[in-house]
Amino acid sequence: MLTAEAAAAFVAEWIAAWNAHDLERILAHWADDATFTSPIAARLLGTDGTVVGKPALRAYWQRGLAANPDLRFELDRVLVGTDSLVIAYRNHRGQACGEWLRLDAAGRAIAGAAHYA
Repeated sequence: MLTAEAAAAFVAEWIAAWNAHDLERILAHWADDATFTSPIAARLLGTDGTVVGKPALRAYWQRGLAANPDLRFELDRVLVGTDSLVIAYRNHRGQACGEWLRLDAAGRAIAGAAHYA
């Protein structure tokens, strides 16, 4: 079961990795066969927005980071479930965002979905 302390540690590192634009640190939060969905991925990739596996995540986020050199996240709150969490934050544009992540026993995301106001 995911504890509030483990969720807080995961999220602190997740925010720090994104704010550093450190793709390797970002990817370290994800299992090799993870699935992620996002309306931004749909628009950017011209697909249904589903990205599967670390190589595809790497390509997608590398492209996204290059297109957004001012990208920065400011944490609003963390909601904790039994094996998942929701990270509510504001991006560099002040837009409210949320990411739902399901974690495996090792604490890596195996599924995630991005949401935007």
